[in-house]
Parts: sequence; C-alpha cells; structure tokens
Amino acid sequence: MNTNASVKTRTSAPTASARLRRSVPFWILLAGSAGALAAGLALTLPRIDTMTAKLTDMTATGIEVYVGQAWITLGAALAGAGAIGLALALALAGAAALVPAPARTDDAAEEWTDEAPDQDAAPEGAGADEPAYADARA
Repeated sequence: MNTNASVKTRTSAPTASARLRRSVPFWILLAGSAGALAAGLALTLPRIDTMTAKLTDMTATGIEVYVGQAWITLGAALAGAGAIGLALALALAGAAALVPAPARTDDAAEEWTDEAPDQDAAPEGAGADEPAYADARA
C-alpha cells in the first residue's frame, strides 16, 4: 500500500536517442561487433607476423604457411564482420540522433502532479454503497 503523501509522475514520450540508449539489441550489436573485431585481429596479426618471419628466414614449414593462411582468412572474416557491425551501430546512432522529437500537444506536455492516488476510491463497476470486494464473498 502506498503511504506517500506526495507522488510525482511524469508523462512524456521518450526521444529516439533515449530509446536507443536503452535498447538491448543495440548494445548487443555494439558489443558483439567490437568482440568480433578484436577476435579477428587477435587471430590475424600474430599469424601474419609468424609467417613473415619464417618466410623471410627461409625456415617456414607447411604448417606455418598453409595452416596460417586458413587462420588468417578466418580472422579477416571475423574482423570484417566486426567492422561492418560497428559501422552499422554508428549509422544507427546517427540516424537516431537525426529523428526529430515527437511534437508535443498540451496533453502530452510534461505534467507533474503532487497528489497521491486515491486509495479509498472504488474501482469501476462497483457501486457506491457496495464494497469492491463484495463479489469475493459468496
């Protein structure tokens, strides 16, 4: 039961950027894209360095050359997907910033009320002389 003497309520529509900041799919896209980019770079860069060093020294084996190429290809695909995802998240954030705020009417403007909800009011359908819980007693 609410015993507060004053309850403040705010009624207004959230803006597009506020909705985007609270959007779980947007944050999943952003985090997943950053993770894919990081994983792709972590797979690609060390193997390129190893291949370059071994091929320059003329001590490369088939494992370093052929298996390294497969890992580099996988890492490049992950890094590319992560970069595309980050670009998509950036474009989505930019588009959300360009969406204008909804036009406010007098009814939709911010309203602050300092009155507590009426605890003793009967719900709709209950008569004035009949308590709201009369149907429960049978």
